[in-house]
Amino acid sequence: MSTEHRPLRERLAALRGPAVPPRPLDARALAALAANPGCRRRAVLDAAGVDKGAVAGRLGAPAPFGQSRFAFSRGHAFEARLKADRCAELLRLLAVHADAPEQAGTEGVADPADRADAAGAADRADAAASGDGAAEWTGAAQPADAAGAAVPDLSAPGPQGRAARTRMALAEAAPGAWTLLDHPMLALEAAGSTAYLEPDAVAVGPDGRLTVIEIKSFPILDGAADPVKVGAAARQAAVYALALDELAPGRTEPSFLLVCPKDFSNLPTAQWVDVRKQLAVTRRQLARLTRIEEIVAALPEGASFDLAPDAAGAATRPAADLAAAVDAVPAVYAPECLSTCELAFHCRAGARAADRVEALGRSLRADLGDLTTTGAVLSAAAGAAGDPDDPAVQALRRAARLRAEALGSASGAPTMPGACPPPEAGAVPEAGAVLPAESTPGAGSTPPADPPPQAGSAPAVGPLSAVGPLSAVGPVPDPRPAADADAGTTGSGVGTRPAAGRASAAGRGPVTEPVTNSATGPAAGREPGVGSRGSGPATRSEGGTA
Repeated sequence: MSTEHRPLRERLAALRGPAVPPRPLDARALAALAANPGCRRRAVLDAAGVDKGAVAGRLGAPAPFGQSRFAFSRGHAFEARLKADRCAELLRLLAVHADAPEQAGTEGVADPADRADAAGAADRADAAASGDGAAEWTGAAQPADAAGAAVPDLSAPGPQGRAARTRMALAEAAPGAWTLLDHPMLALEAAGSTAYLEPDAVAVGPDGRLTVIEIKSFPILDGAADPVKVGAAARQAAVYALALDELAPGRTEPSFLLVCPKDFSNLPTAQWVDVRKQLAVTRRQLARLTRIEEIVAALPEGASFDLAPDAAGAATRPAADLAAAVDAVPAVYAPECLSTCELAFHCRAGARAADRVEALGRSLRADLGDLTTTGAVLSAAAGAAGDPDDPAVQALRRAARLRAEALGSASGAPTMPGACPPPEAGAVPEAGAVLPAESTPGAGSTPPADPPPQAGSAPAVGPLSAVGPLSAVGPVPDPRPAADADAGTTGSGVGTRPAAGRASAAGRGPVTEPVTNSATGPAAGREPGVGSRGSGPATRSEGGTA
């Protein structure tokens, strides 16, 4: 242990609390920190080993996320099955898939053209793992070669001892044979602090290449898996690959082997996942992290994140005092933090209270440029502030004008392109003309009453909607002469309908075909031409016969 790091470690222990054991910095935390390298709050809390979940709970903003105990127990059971009998199942899967790392997909989503090949490889892998069809396998690495793979013991006291034992096992790996390291311990420097990482397994191939193996409990369905979950696993594997590359430069594969349950069963299957993109991003983001010494030096004297637990483990430190210590470290909040950081709700409340646009998303924050608060954005959109030559200000003002036109905030109703002008008083619209919305009766409105019929005139027959409610006007009278009516209808003439191919006796049009109810006849208030649904079937009568 170098003496130059001793003061920093003592300072970090004081920030955490003298009686609080540190929480180890794992690959998931490093991947989240690399995704948001500007957040000093998370960097110093993770470096000090502070329990961020307990701090968030004391601040009154606990994070409601985490792995359920059912998924946790299922993952442990699945991994235990793979590693039973000195990792026999895992070694057979590794041997079957060893010759196809070039089939690695991006974030676990295989191309449609390669889906069949990937599914066939997975089926051959499952058959080899279960002992069926092993004779048909003609790959470069036979499953039998994995039977004699070395699985060294990596137990040692403390993370430093396990990391040293892992380095020794890698150096002792025999060339030309497989070596599997079960839960090795890797060390990675991040922001001036050492993080100890523990992957599920690391395989050393006969050619000396190192492969990260990740075991997950989510299924691989038809050669593909959930992209969100596979992406999270890829970011973690990229951190492990970086640590391996620090230990053995140039020997780490740029893809990892993802082992999951196949479809809806508990049978294991494997697939290669390319992590070259994640490797480049994680390496660049970790290099940008501010060194912990600079963050700690900027903290006020006496700052601490100690919860001061009592004998029962309950926190006794006042929440206001703890909030002041946490807020003394600047944070960079983004909505993505809600799924990766325990302090996300506390940081979101601070961002909203400070009126910062970061709470709305990173892409929006990047588009707004120098406008860092919501008030400044609204003022620029209203034209009260902002540089007129700024593209962000110009876009905001144009959006404000479009919104005002759409909502009609100007005086009177806005004239939209293509809108019909209102009709003049007394004007009759032409045939086929579309009336404006203002002149069309809305739903639930009462139609205008018909003018009273003149003496001696026959009522006009038109659409049913023109005669008003049927319960008010009663049966519709038959407008034909008596001769036609006697020849074509019986009853009251309700619901007349033309009969195809028949002509009236006077040649004035087709004979109509009434629809009446054989049981009760036409009822007031019911639409003509529709038989009663509750009083029997509708029957037709033609030529005066029922």
